Parts: sequence; C-alpha cells; structure tokens
Amino acid sequence: MNEWCGWPVVDDSTTWESAQQILTEAELSDGLPLVPPTKKRLDAMIAGVANRADSLGMMPPMFGDITPEAVAYQCVIAGCVPAELSVVLAAAQALLEPDFNLLGIATTTGSAAVALCVHGPIARTLGINALTNAIGPGTRANACIGRALQLSLRNIGGARSDTGDMATMGQPAKYTLCFAERDEGPFPSFTERHGLGKDASAITVMGISGTAEVLPGDGEGATPEAILDPVAAGMRAEIVMSGQSRKKDRGEQVLLLPLELAEKIARHDGWDLKRVQHYLFDKGGDVASSPEAIHPIVTGGAGYKMAYLPIWGGGSQTVLRKL
Repeated sequence: MNEWCGWPVVDDSTTWESAQQILTEAELSDGLPLVPPTKKRLDAMIAGVANRADSLGMMPPMFGDITPEAVAYQCVIAGCVPAELSVVLAAAQALLEPDFNLLGIATTTGSAAVALCVHGPIARTLGINALTNAIGPGTRANACIGRALQLSLRNIGGARSDTGDMATMGQPAKYTLCFAERDEGPFPSFTERHGLGKDASAITVMGISGTAEVLPGDGEGATPEAILDPVAAGMRAEIVMSGQSRKKDRGEQVLLLPLELAEKIARHDGWDLKRVQHYLFDKGGDVASSPEAIHPIVTGGAGYKMAYLPIWGGGSQTVLRKL
C-alpha cells in the first residue's frame, strides 16, 4: 500500500468497508466515516500548491509537522473539495500563534474546542453557511472544513483521546464547528474593525468552551438593553462556571448575533458597535480585558436567538488571518 506523509493511500478498487478499517487501524478516524484517500483525490486536492512538502510549523500537542500535503490529506478524508484547502491550511497555521494556546486547548481535561469563522467573499465562493443553522448541520462546506481542521489537530497534532487530548467530557464541536460571518448588517464587519477592510477574505480561529443559546430579556428585544442584558449575565455566569473568577486577567468574549437583533439594536440612536461593546463590558463587570475584546459577529438565520461562544477559561486569544 502506498503512503502520503506516512499515512495510507488506498487503491480505487478498495471497498468502502476496507478503507474504513485501514484508516481506523492507522488511528486516523474521529469515529465518523472517512472519505477513502485515493491518490487521485489527494493529487486533486494538492494540485497547484507550491512547496507542498515544506514545513509551516509544528502542531501541538505532539508537535507533528504541518505541511500542505499533511493538511491536504485531512481535507480529503474529511470530505472537502480542493478549493477549501487554503482555508483549512490558513486556519491550521493560525492555531500556532502563541496567544491562541493550542497546547492548552488540545490537552486540557476541560471541554475546549476550536471554532472557525470565515469572513468575506471566500465564504460566499465556497458556500459556507451564515444563515439558518450556521453552527449546526446541513451544509457540507461548514461540516467538512471544520472537520478537516479538527482532523488536522488529531492526526497532525496528535490530539487523540488518552494520548494528547485528555478532555474529561469533550464536546460535539471537537468534530466540527465552522461558520461564516454574514455580509450584511448594521455594524462594521469583523475584518473591517480589525483593519483588514470591509470585504477582506479571512479566517478567525477561536478556542471556545462550548456554545450557549441566549434570548432577549423580553422575548423579542424591544430595546438594546433588553437584548444585551441576558448576554452580559451569561458572560458573568461563565466566568464563575469556568473558574475564571479565581484569576485576575480577563480575555475575550464572542457573541453570535442574528441580523434581526443587530438591526433592532442599531435602530436606536447612538447604538453603534462601540456602544454595544461598552455596554456589555460595563454591564458584565469585568468579563473581558477591554470593551474591544468583546466581539459581536452577525451570523445565523431568522429569529431572536443569539449564541454565546465563551472563550476557554484556561486562556486563549482569537486569531484573525487574511487569506
């Protein structure tokens, strides 16, 4: 049997069942079925990529070598199409930023996981969902891109259960969590507020403890305060639940805000992004290092349900990378 970066390459004639057994025995499986990595699929995934064997860094916790070839293999078995490799490759490199603290996220007994947000035209080109079920099931691009990143952490980084990944409980986001920021909305885009421009294609990786649904205080959020007060309360509660109350330093906060609620907030005079951030910072009482460290991101479908993505309490900073 041929190999690719030390991993098995199966023949076109290999049965599905045999391919699954081969990949499982090679400890490459996350428990879900994997796309058989044939030479044809691997060559198509890596086609046009220069310096495909060059090292782009060593990925914790076991410090495997990130190369385009290694990430391409994960993209194939995760079900990605070739155009998605650049996103997964950029995200894998972003995880290596020291402030992201991948070693801590990968090895903690807590439930930390990596979330991936895709911004700008690349999200539209690849069909990454930013509407209904944005962080749920139903869109191949979201599922497969997020899964390829998680498989990179597992198979390149070595974060396997009882080896590198010591999570007591774990969480479903360890399979996949990838979504896109919506293009429309009353607030500056995430890339614009970080100096990359309104329409920049980019990715953001986040080390999160989970997801929590948040509803406006009056059901439909007639005022900005009614929308944001439960968010601030949730952030305060997470500080306690995660044990961060024992620490002096605070990090970042991420809020996924549906378009309807974002527009409701913005219809009130003076309620721009800066005011939203300052309100949550002041109302929450020491939930972030600064107002600017609170990140509302407009995404999701119709409705009044928000999603709070608490950054892992062990310490992690979001990392934004332009594509």
